[in-house]
Amino acid sequence: MAAFRRALEIGAHMIELDVQLTRDDAVVVLHDDTLERTTTGLGPIGALTLARVRELDAGAWFGPAFRGERVPTLDEVLAAIPLPVNVELKPVGPVAGPLAERALAVVAGAGALDRVVFSSFDRAAVEAVRAASREAVIGVLWSDDPVPEGLALARRVAARALHLRKEAATATAIAAAADAGLETRVWTVNRRDEFARLVADGAAGIFTDHPERFLQTVPPR
Repeated sequence: MAAFRRALEIGAHMIELDVQLTRDDAVVVLHDDTLERTTTGLGPIGALTLARVRELDAGAWFGPAFRGERVPTLDEVLAAIPLPVNVELKPVGPVAGPLAERALAVVAGAGALDRVVFSSFDRAAVEAVRAASREAVIGVLWSDDPVPEGLALARRVAARALHLRKEAATATAIAAAADAGLETRVWTVNRRDEFARLVADGAAGIFTDHPERFLQTVPPR
């Protein structure tokens, strides 16, 4: 939550987060599918209930100032941060459909469908989002060539954006996405020369670890 509040404070246009399911099907915000790197817990997130996850410290690993940070739920983030949100679905095992449906229910319940983009490397997850909702906004997450396969998936799920790894985000790929009616957002971009090239090539946005480096170079939305 400290990172999301900081993004809001400095004027970021959007935030990105990853969601997974606990053992009791709560939608929590966590990057890894295991707990030990970023919390005081051990093992897979899916083995713990939400009550147990809430007991873990998720900030001390990063620095003493963040000691006491907790793993937030998706609905807590949506309630606290009024920015648009890219929700990356990270199903572990055969839970792509259940994760998509639970995350969609949380977003709809928060009245946030108009500011959330759902993405995933798991095709079954984005297909499940589209099967469950005609209104949900999908951004196809794609890391490798051939980009045309990503465009085909985008057509199949009626996506509005293509989220490309920067090495795959060539001028040709960005132009092909535009021809397909898709915005291109590129990850993970931390250098100003990369940013300048992507802007010149027509990318609509970037994912970055350092938004403060770029916010003064683009117009506010």
